[in-house]
Amino acid sequence: MLRRPRTGPPAGHRPWPLCRRCCGLALDLGSARTRALIAGRGTLLDVPTVTFPGDRAGHPVQRGTIVDVPGAARMLDRLLGHRLPRDARPLVVVTTPVPAGPAHRERARAALRVLNPRAVLTVPTARAVALAAGADLSRPLLVVDIGAHLTEAVLLCDGTVFDARRAALGTADPAGADVSAEIGEVVTDMVTSMLRQDRTCHTSDALGRGMLLSGGGALRPGLARRLVVGLRAPLRTVPAPHTAAVRGAALVLYAAHGHPSAGGPDR
Repeated sequence: MLRRPRTGPPAGHRPWPLCRRCCGLALDLGSARTRALIAGRGTLLDVPTVTFPGDRAGHPVQRGTIVDVPGAARMLDRLLGHRLPRDARPLVVVTTPVPAGPAHRERARAALRVLNPRAVLTVPTARAVALAAGADLSRPLLVVDIGAHLTEAVLLCDGTVFDARRAALGTADPAGADVSAEIGEVVTDMVTSMLRQDRTCHTSDALGRGMLLSGGGALRPGLARRLVVGLRAPLRTVPAPHTAAVRGAALVLYAAHGHPSAGGPDR
C-alpha cells in the first residue's frame, strides 16, 4: 500500500536537532536535475545539474554517471555550501543508480568532500523510491524509474537488489515520433528479459503485485498505460514521482542518524 510522501522524520522519530554536529543531507544527483533535502529544514532544493566554468555551462553527470568530479563538486558547493551551518560536518545519504557500480559511488563521495561530510552513505535509487512510496519490502517489488536521460528497471527482494537493467534513454531525448512509445518499448523489453532469465518466481511475483513507477517520466501522459498494456501487469505511480528518490534518501538519513556507524567510514 502506498502512503503519502513525506520529507520529515518517520513516525516515532524525534525531530532532527538543528545543531552543527547533527547536520544531515539527502541528495539525488541526477543527469538533468539535482534534488536535496537538508534535515530539519523541510526545504526541497531542485535545480538543474549544471556547473559553469567560465561562461559555458557543463554537465557533470551524464546518463546517470558522474563524468566530471571537480565540476560536480563546484555545483554542490554552489548549491549547498552556504545553506549548511558554518563548519558543519553533515551526514550525507546519496542515491545511486543500481548498475552504476562502485566507481560511481566513489566519484560521488569524491565530489561530496567539498561539503566536509562526517560520513557518506549510498542507497540504490530504486530502494529509495520504494521507501518513499511506503511499499512492502518483504515481498518482491519491481521499480521502474524513468528520468530525463536514464531509465532503470530494478527488482528488489527483501529490500535488496536482485536484478536490474538500465537504458541510456529518457524523457529529454529527442525521438522521431514519440519518446514515450520508445521508452515504453525499452522498459517492456528490459522486464521481459528479466522474466526470461529469472529461474525463481520473484520477477513474476513482483509483476503480479504491480510495478512501481517513478521519475519524471511517470508524469508523462500515456506512458504508464503503455507499460500496463505492454507487460499485461498492473502499475502504481509513486506520489510526486519526480522527487521520490530524494524523499526516500531522507528516510534513510533519519534512520541512520544516531547509529554508531554513521560517524564511521563511508559506505
